[in-house]
Amino acid sequence: MAEKITRSDAEWRQRLDAETYRVTRQAGTERPFSHPGFPKGPGHYVCACCGARLFDGDQKFESFCGWPSFSRAGGAIAEHEDRSHGMIRTEVTCEGCDAHLGHVFPDGPPPTGLRYCINGVALRFVPEAG
Repeated sequence: MAEKITRSDAEWRQRLDAETYRVTRQAGTERPFSHPGFPKGPGHYVCACCGARLFDGDQKFESFCGWPSFSRAGGAIAEHEDRSHGMIRTEVTCEGCDAHLGHVFPDGPPPTGLRYCINGVALRFVPEAG
């Protein structure tokens, strides 16, 4: 992993739109179904804040939960216990810049059984070159 990216709160506010800032820097959640049409297939998803590679496009699946879902992490993902909102969940963050991405749940498809439920504003799709 490359060197950790750290920026002041003012720098993040300047670089990100209001919704991306709220979700990624303040551990918010975007409205479900607010990011339809994320591509699936050749390419990968990177962190909207720092560009770190997070998920491979072929791991994306339709979970019908309202947020982009992936069955396996493909890059700079960290997991942490999250006890907010009266629940115990596993938060997913970017290892590159500590951006809040979403949560991972044990109700995904085989073979991993995992569903990385990620806020769409936290991701950018990079198509495979070719």
